[in-house]
Amino acid sequence: MKARLQALAQQFIDRWFWIQQVVVTALAASISWQVGDSVLKNGGVVAAIVAALTVRSSLHKSTREGLGQIVGSSVGAGAALLSLHFFGLGLVTVGLTVLISLVAARVLHLGEVAAINVPVTALIVIGPGLSQTNAANRLISTLIGASIAIVASVFAHPKTPAGRTIDRISSLTERCAVLNSQMAEGVAENYSQERAGRWLARARLLAEEIPTIRNQALEARVFAKWLPSVRSENAERLYLRGVALEHMIIQTRATSRALFDIRLGGGMSLEISAEMAQLLSSVSYALSVSAEDFRFDPYSATKEPTTAEIRLTAESATTTVVGQAPSMDKSQLARLMTVISSATIIADSLDQNSPTIKNVPTPEGPASAHVLAKSPIDQAKLWQQRLYQLLPQRLRAYIEKSFY
Repeated sequence: MKARLQALAQQFIDRWFWIQQVVVTALAASISWQVGDSVLKNGGVVAAIVAALTVRSSLHKSTREGLGQIVGSSVGAGAALLSLHFFGLGLVTVGLTVLISLVAARVLHLGEVAAINVPVTALIVIGPGLSQTNAANRLISTLIGASIAIVASVFAHPKTPAGRTIDRISSLTERCAVLNSQMAEGVAENYSQERAGRWLARARLLAEEIPTIRNQALEARVFAKWLPSVRSENAERLYLRGVALEHMIIQTRATSRALFDIRLGGGMSLEISAEMAQLLSSVSYALSVSAEDFRFDPYSATKEPTTAEIRLTAESATTTVVGQAPSMDKSQLARLMTVISSATIIADSLDQNSPTIKNVPTPEGPASAHVLAKSPIDQAKLWQQRLYQLLPQRLRAYIEKSFY
């Protein structure tokens, strides 16, 4: 009996993150229902729906999607009222409402989430009992639900944005280390083409995690600006470490691709295989040590003595490869040098002393992830230029002469 209870308790412990999200989402929806009904008559339904859709494990995502709900609701309600005024409630109104909503979302360059919410909210607004007052009430309900969801999202995860960033970076660094270790063992054992294909597939899966790392590091960076418990310099260190991890993942993928192509080209000599295996093993060890150190002391000054071993091994491997270059196919030579180059770049990324990390700005995610994929200021300038071009030539010349 005791063993069964322990097993049951372990099921809840293993799924605690999911349980916490579910409970917080349910509470946010319930509170939104209560607040919505208290502020507005029958305002709880829309508020609860919006809250349930907006709560996420990330405060950054919830804020973005909450603003998307509000912007989408405003545009959708306006489109619905305009269509209803001219055509009344019917087939034409529904079609035009969705059409106007989608066009408006495109013109405003709304992000993906907000663009989807525009026609959905518009259809809710043109439901039974539509009036200007009813539409305004539904917009207020949306604002209530989104606001409560944004606050609730703080409690939807057991850790802070910085804590989640540390966990994510440590986990992915360790996965890179394991993959490099497996490639080292395979190269030492004269790996097969099938085995190289599995390495490449795993490296591609790692590369798919890059947007997640970036968003998580950006979240920690953004909220450090207004959360007094988080130091901005620490958040900046986490962000740079996230950028460095992106480089390490990309280079690990490049290594796996080069090994795959090397096998296609006939493989490598025993002497070169031994050098490459040693190089990949040193990369794996350095990544493992880095992941462990970072997990326990993420804000310390970067000290990676293990990267010296990578550079020494890379130099030895280069000497061996260059010595056999005259008898080697040029494409194979280039692939072997790719493996060596990738290892040295990983060493630079671990040390974080490369100008590519500190001096080159990193894009803050795709435009589709933003509430407004294009800056309102840029949009205003663009429309101003277009309207200016529609003016008569004489009027434009007078304006330029008078004001410029």
